[in-house]
Amino acid sequence: MTASQTPTTAEQLRGAGLRVTAARVALLETVRDGDHLGVEAIASGVRDRVGHISLQAVYEALHALTAAGLVRRIEPAGSPARFEGRVGDNHHHLVCRNCGAVKDVDCAVGHPPCLDPVDDAGYLVDEADVTFWGLCPQCRPGSENG
Repeated sequence: MTASQTPTTAEQLRGAGLRVTAARVALLETVRDGDHLGVEAIASGVRDRVGHISLQAVYEALHALTAAGLVRRIEPAGSPARFEGRVGDNHHHLVCRNCGAVKDVDCAVGHPPCLDPVDDAGYLVDEADVTFWGLCPQCRPGSENG
C-alpha cells in the first residue's frame, strides 16, 4: 500500500488487532455510512450486506470496535446508544429534543479538549463531551413539520 492509499476496512481491523470477519467489515462500513445509528439500524444494515447476524453479535462487535477506537459510542440523555464512524477528534453533537436527530459539530474553540473546566479537581483532562440540545430545522416552529 502506498502512502496515498486509504487502508481498507479489513486492514483497519487488522491494524487495530481485531480478527477480520465479513460481519465486522459490514458492521464498520454500516456505521461509517450511517448517521449516528442505533443498534437496531446497524443490525439491519449488516443483515442487508451479509445476511443473518444476531443482535448479540452486533453488540459484541460494536463493543470490540469501540474499544479499538474504530467507532465512537454516544449516549444522548434519554436516548439509546448511537454509534458513529467519526473518531480521532474531539467533536461534539447537536441533538433535537423533538425527533432525536443527531448532527456533528466541530470543537467549540481551540485544540482538544476544546473546553477547560473552571476547576479540574486535579484531573488530567483530555476530552470534553458537549451536547447541544434544541430543535432541528425540520422540528422548529414555523417549519413545515414543526
